Amino acid sequence: MTAKSKKNAAFSIKKDPYIQREAEKYEQPIASREHILQLLEHTGKPLRRVEIAEAFSIDAEEQLEALRRRLRAMERDGQLLFNRAQQYCLVNNKDLIVGRVIGHADGFGFIKPDDGSDDLFLTPREMNPLLHNDRAMVRVVGIDKKGRREGAVVEILERNTHQIVGRLYKEDGFTYVVPDQKNIAQTVLIQKGGAGKAKQGQIVVAEILEQPTKQRQPIGRIIEVLGDHLAPGMEIEMALRSHDLPHVWPDELLEEIKALTPEVPESAKQDRTDLRLTPLVTIDGEDARDFDDAVYCQKTPKGWNLLVAIADVSHYVKVGTALDKEAQKRSTSVYFPEQVIPMLPEILSNGLCSLNPEVDRLCMVCELVIDQTGKVTKSRFFEAVMRSHARLTYTEVAKILVDGDPKLTAQYKILLPHLNQLYDLYKVMRVSREQRGAMDFDTQETRIIFGSERKIEKIVPSVRNDAHRLIEEFMITANMAAAKFLNTKKMPKLLRVHEGPSAEKLLNLKTFLGELGLKMGGGDKPTPLDYMHLVESVKDRPDNHLIQTVLLRSMSQAVYSPELKGHFGLALDAYAHFTSPIRRYPDLLVHRAIRHCLQDKKPETFVYGFPDMITLGELCSANERRADDATRDVVSWLKCEYMMDKIGEVFPGIISAVTSFGFFVELAEIYVEGLVHISNLGQDYYHFDPTSHQLKGERTGSKFRIGDHVIVKVTRVSLDEKKIDFDLIVKGSGAKKVETTGKTVRKRRKK
Repeated sequence: MTAKSKKNAAFSIKKDPYIQREAEKYEQPIASREHILQLLEHTGKPLRRVEIAEAFSIDAEEQLEALRRRLRAMERDGQLLFNRAQQYCLVNNKDLIVGRVIGHADGFGFIKPDDGSDDLFLTPREMNPLLHNDRAMVRVVGIDKKGRREGAVVEILERNTHQIVGRLYKEDGFTYVVPDQKNIAQTVLIQKGGAGKAKQGQIVVAEILEQPTKQRQPIGRIIEVLGDHLAPGMEIEMALRSHDLPHVWPDELLEEIKALTPEVPESAKQDRTDLRLTPLVTIDGEDARDFDDAVYCQKTPKGWNLLVAIADVSHYVKVGTALDKEAQKRSTSVYFPEQVIPMLPEILSNGLCSLNPEVDRLCMVCELVIDQTGKVTKSRFFEAVMRSHARLTYTEVAKILVDGDPKLTAQYKILLPHLNQLYDLYKVMRVSREQRGAMDFDTQETRIIFGSERKIEKIVPSVRNDAHRLIEEFMITANMAAAKFLNTKKMPKLLRVHEGPSAEKLLNLKTFLGELGLKMGGGDKPTPLDYMHLVESVKDRPDNHLIQTVLLRSMSQAVYSPELKGHFGLALDAYAHFTSPIRRYPDLLVHRAIRHCLQDKKPETFVYGFPDMITLGELCSANERRADDATRDVVSWLKCEYMMDKIGEVFPGIISAVTSFGFFVELAEIYVEGLVHISNLGQDYYHFDPTSHQLKGERTGSKFRIGDHVIVKVTRVSLDEKKIDFDLIVKGSGAKKVETTGKTVRKRRKK
């Protein structure tokens, strides 16, 4: 054995400490990422790929290709650097930071580090060669005026923007596209002859041929003309492409589902519990088209037996199929106003999987035994076949159970005893939920009502009644049971994780509450119950809207992860998503894990391991955010279009957010939000206090904070920027007493 081979003997694949994990994932395992990093650290110098392969005695063609891909992935993730000598070297993590680029419309940006540390600020100059969502490695070069770490780009690791949607302009011999996406500040220069038949002002899709550099903007060509700027439905077409939302079914998938029929085959119903005579019902919104869940409960001497039947999507969507790959790629259905981009094709989402009334459907059932105090004492899961006995709406159920509507009561006379039992159970469980401290903030959601040609007729508040709360409570209980079941079985699983407030956010919250003379219990680790006690104590205060908003913003965002970190908002130790597999991929993964257990198989033989669940959790969380961002863009665009003919009109509103550059106002009864810029607040210098969420005038002492009533005038509406600007007319208690009509403002007469 040579000295060199002796030196690297410890780095054979067989001595990889993570060999078992790799063997579970690959038929011919290669060196783990950790082992590769150990080799480079031990060697003490950069190595070429062939040298790394030699060190691990890799010579098979398949393994060499797998090593190439792994090294490329490690380079992309910022674990390795690939130098000009075509060698891989270690990254000094103390000096270099890897993360995702977040662009801003004003040209600057941020790096969101992979390690979860605070974002780094990037100047417009550093952002020149970058686009939003790129991955880059940066070094810290100082602290900016606002106390933020400032970064300089060392290397661009991954380009993630390859197409841009925007408006085409032709000026002075140049053709360019102004991106619709607010995170991209650069315009895309269209190469000569690359505009095709696109006309001035049209909405187009530009393919980026050359990424931006420090010296010039990105260069591209037009590959699709979406149409004219204000065409009906254009806002959705733009959002689909701006956010890279998959919306066309691949040919392979269409071929795969050709054999499916609208009815469940008899063979699929075998060896399942028959619940077709059990009066399970679905309760959804009036506009719902896919029905994931059905419920039924029966009173017992000791409490209740609750059945939560969920569409058995995992029976139809098998692992590794084209259907599965596309569902994973989408991760979620995307709900735009009056239009849905489904996760699954219609034959499944609205047909075979949907628990439509009076047809046989396959389902996965969670049976819950609940005592008289509303506590779950026992639960089990089983496969069944069912027939929904009615498709009910939230409005109908509330009218039956709360209002006692005689017409509906007569119509659903046969189901009435079962609905009453569901309601009785809900009321007991509601008390149990409140005692646990599960959060229930009083937030206002809205719904857009369209007229002809998809123009907004009005925006109305969504009314949440006891039927909504009933179904929500039963779904939460079934989701909780699913998490507990998989934990008990020690299964790899994807949980819905919601961590409590960070130390920094908690400190800011307590400082804010202290200024109002308020205190929250729980010390350094407040519980959800501490939050809800505070909410209850301030509900009659005039500033309760402000307090609730700040409490909500103190908490982190819920994500998907296999780590058992609990769900803070629901006050639960473990929580999973099980009840919506038609529209959420994480629920489908939970169903697969449950079925694996029902078949008495061991956790080690499950198709997914813990590392897979980490990857899938990150993917599903990112795609959930992507869907939310796309929906928000569409709603913002529609609201801007709605306000275009209202420039100059005056409206009452409430301050909904305060920033260093002004404050946002939500118009009362219209539910549209716009900005009052700090430059329009009169002859004073205003200071922004992020802790108290307010702007304060230096000379006048005038304050603006969340929840304040104001009167504003609409001064500007920009569809391209999706922004509405207001001027302040009246602020304070007088704003509550003002009625507005068109362009006039008048005081209400005292009665």
